[in-house]
Amino acid sequence: MNKLNWGMIGGGQGSQIGPAHRLGSGLDGAFSFVAGALDHNADAGRAYAQSLGIAPDRAYGDWREMLAGESARPDRVDLVTVATPNATHFEITKAFLEAGFHVLCEKPMTMTVDEGEQIVRTAAASGKICAVNYGYTGYSLVRHMRAMVARGDLGKVRLVVAEFAHGHHANAADADNPRVRWRYDPAQAGVSAQFADCGIHALHMASFVTGQEVEKLSADFASCIESRVLEDDAMVNFRMDGGAVGRLWTSSVAIGRQHGLTIQVFGETGGLRWAQEQPNQLYWTPVGGRVQIIERGEANLSPEADRASRVTVGHAEGMPLAFANIYSDLAEMISAAKQRRPADPAAALCPTALDGLRSMAAVHGAVRSASNNGEWVDARPPMLRD
Repeated sequence: MNKLNWGMIGGGQGSQIGPAHRLGSGLDGAFSFVAGALDHNADAGRAYAQSLGIAPDRAYGDWREMLAGESARPDRVDLVTVATPNATHFEITKAFLEAGFHVLCEKPMTMTVDEGEQIVRTAAASGKICAVNYGYTGYSLVRHMRAMVARGDLGKVRLVVAEFAHGHHANAADADNPRVRWRYDPAQAGVSAQFADCGIHALHMASFVTGQEVEKLSADFASCIESRVLEDDAMVNFRMDGGAVGRLWTSSVAIGRQHGLTIQVFGETGGLRWAQEQPNQLYWTPVGGRVQIIERGEANLSPEADRASRVTVGHAEGMPLAFANIYSDLAEMISAAKQRRPADPAAALCPTALDGLRSMAAVHGAVRSASNNGEWVDARPPMLRD
């Protein structure tokens, strides 16, 4: 397969997420990092891009310059990753889709449901891929969980319990730190803080693993640090379209928790548990049986797990490898489209703009519910309602 050209917007020096994208995109040799607008400071962005090996004429000062420059090139980028602050995702993603580029957007895809619906329609009209980086779905054993549920190992799914709780914003003395403060500022973060930042990862994981979508929800939000306008802790109950009951807790004030993304799925004939901090083990308990530990990389797993397993059994799997599976999915779909051949069906596991839209509808639904004492609300975006 010929290498595809890849460019990035945001993710510059000091970024938390930029290195994971660069490692993930380059792991399989499917993408060449050839263009970037990496910083809100034009000079800093150009300098950093060149330090990473990007040619001076493709080290751009901002995304508009990159859009114009790449649109005019015969060797334009095949995929653009948008890793900028949340409020800019919509404008940048829409502009690149309309110009005929495939896009991978960081979450949340947009700030409003209307913007999300516009992105879905724009992607459909352009015929281009718009993926959303729910990167934790790239883990091998998460994909194995999905395969086990789909083939009926658990029987009918009854209950899903998801968490994404950490304690890194628990110090009230740190509340004015600019790296923390913006997350709880409606002008910069939107209508929700912790649920929109971390909770939607857990919510999307619940849908990804079960194959069911969230129909309605009831939420309770709390600002445990009273100076915060937006929530730093949330509990969300939800019901899914296949009948599963869901429980979700997300928090940024859970001192002692480091990352905290976990998911448990309970069905008629068995239960599963996986934690992102120990991603090599999946705990499986058949009804009436003993707990079994499924190890990533061992024999006789599902094809979905095998495709996403990168290192030999017993060695640690990490987030950049999960991101690499998202990029591998995208490389397969983009190459298949170029060659006018069917794509590997496993590549379709990559989260799309529809997933991003559903997440934003859930965020706004949870805000409405929390503002009305936990009232149950429709969690579906208008365009996907009956």
